[in-house]
Amino acid sequence: MNLIIGIPAYNEEAMIKRVLNTLPRKLSGISNLDIVLIDDGSVDKTGTIAKKLGVSVLTHIINRGLGGALKTAFSYAKSKNYDILVTFDADGQHDAKDIPKVILPILNNQADVVIGSRWFGDNNKPFSRYVINRLANIFTYIMYGIWTSDSQSGFRAFNKKAIRQINLITDGMEVSSEIFKEIYRNKLSFTETPINVIYTDYSRKKGQQIQNAPNVLFQLLFRLIK
Repeated sequence: MNLIIGIPAYNEEAMIKRVLNTLPRKLSGISNLDIVLIDDGSVDKTGTIAKKLGVSVLTHIINRGLGGALKTAFSYAKSKNYDILVTFDADGQHDAKDIPKVILPILNNQADVVIGSRWFGDNNKPFSRYVINRLANIFTYIMYGIWTSDSQSGFRAFNKKAIRQINLITDGMEVSSEIFKEIYRNKLSFTETPINVIYTDYSRKKGQQIQNAPNVLFQLLFRLIK
């Protein structure tokens, strides 16, 4: 099994070294593990730091947004024929120790897509994240008949079938719900697994704010129903 960890990043020089240094270079059941950082038009040293750590970097000339970065990650994983793609946030909120747990259902042929859910148990959830995520979960269910506890999770795993069949169109934050549209459209199986979440002042500032919730939901509605 060949696995790649894809990390969308935009102006993360303060955190990216710490994040990359936590990632595994070997995993049980994986013959080859690579890491690629999608530098989404950063104007700081995010890409430079990643390259110095020996990580492959794909650079966007301009900031395209989370969806644009994930499209690049999927395209790269598909072109290089990887068996598993793991997406992992660059702001330090994810725990790399959870990667074996997230990929296990794929290794056991139990699911095409695995969502790492932040909302199982008590993770000291910021209220703004909870509200945005809950509304997005309801929207995703209404649109696609798929209930998920964490539609906005950035920590996911995809098998080769999902890598090849998922075709993302959106460029912004609404891409997280679009992934469920693609799960529905392609009749992919998916499951969720609990993950730890590390909320810091830094990650809270980088994430979605509650005042942006109406705009996020409007973009979901406008772009995903087309």
